[in-house]
Amino acid sequence: MPTHEVFNVAPPLVGVNAFTADPALRLPELAETETKSLVALGELAGSEAAAEWGRLANAYPPVLRTHDRFGHRIDEVEFHPAWHSLMTVAVENGLHGTPWRDGAHLARAAKFYVWGQVEAGHGCPISMTYAIVPALRHNPVLAAEYEPLLASTTYDFGLRAPASKAGLLAGMAMTEKQGGSDVRANTTRAEPAGDHYVLTGHKWFCSAPMCDLFLVLAQAPGGLSCFLVPRVLPDGSRNPFFIQRLKDKLGNRSNASSEVEFDGTAAWLVGDEGAGVRTIIDMVTMTRLDCVIGSAAGQRAALSQAVHHVTHRSAFGRPLIEQPLMREVLADLAVESAASTALWMRLARGVDAGETAFTRLAVAAAKFWVCKRTPAFVGEALGADPVADERGARRLAGLLARCLAGSLLVRGAPEPVADRFLRLRLGD
Repeated sequence: MPTHEVFNVAPPLVGVNAFTADPALRLPELAETETKSLVALGELAGSEAAAEWGRLANAYPPVLRTHDRFGHRIDEVEFHPAWHSLMTVAVENGLHGTPWRDGAHLARAAKFYVWGQVEAGHGCPISMTYAIVPALRHNPVLAAEYEPLLASTTYDFGLRAPASKAGLLAGMAMTEKQGGSDVRANTTRAEPAGDHYVLTGHKWFCSAPMCDLFLVLAQAPGGLSCFLVPRVLPDGSRNPFFIQRLKDKLGNRSNASSEVEFDGTAAWLVGDEGAGVRTIIDMVTMTRLDCVIGSAAGQRAALSQAVHHVTHRSAFGRPLIEQPLMREVLADLAVESAASTALWMRLARGVDAGETAFTRLAVAAAKFWVCKRTPAFVGEALGADPVADERGARRLAGLLARCLAGSLLVRGAPEPVADRFLRLRLGD
């Protein structure tokens, strides 16, 4: 006999089309072929197979192999097959560099949003491959050489000479220990060596080190400059790109983030010497756009799971979805999710329209707000548990907690601390 019976538990959320089921995702200007492609991708995103790929990619995170079994330095990263399945879908659907070839940035953004609800980590190399193209165009020769492969819809994993591959992926390495986001404090050196430069230095954070190409900031004779660094040189030899370790992260575990060492590493100048920040900002702006889209995707995925959960679970004699407080929480989350979706759609339309000044400012503001709100949003969705209180109890509980905290600060904290808390958290 079974020892217990599982009941009043929501079944897995599968079989829901992530595109057609989203009321905020309305894109009437898309061509019929693009809409059909989104419908198909949405169906796959809602499938049991895709959910399992996402689970496995995070359950079995990437592994660094610094050497092969014969002692040769290889600096390669191994991934679970589920990761490669996720990447294959993303690349074949043109979520990376393809829009710079066909101009369909809004359609690409919608696909990134739909597919990002399956698993977020693999979006990192996809996003950087999308974002590198406008920065790379500061060197027309390099752009002509690599852009067609960055826009290829063939996923070709593995370190080989770029020209021998059917498709390329890109990463980025800017951050150093002593500077953090202050990249002008970087100490990695770039010394001219004929038609290229040679890099020496350390990067505290290098995103997706398994990729083929990287934009790197380093100090050239003319100041902080932007360089393209391939993992494998045109002759097939490995460019010195020593992965010191993979970061042990709380989130984004399916994706590899690393520390790398450059020692005689060949690099090619992108843009002018001394214009590194001005050059790479074109890549940063596009990765910021994807931060908005990806965060909005996370919000939508969390909302979908919360609604599904409360639809199938009962407490206090009735389904959770019928309880006023629960409906208020979910309605509030739905409104915010719709706002985040409206933001990234407008930003993507701006990229299609060439609204450079607008997108640079609006993308930065949207990234700040949507990314800052998403952890709280997801926490709220995760907290959709049984409650007996009706409408208004949520606000009352928050007010009680703030009043108690304020009274404690008034009695025991320095006066400026208490005054600031009361003014900002309780107002009048």
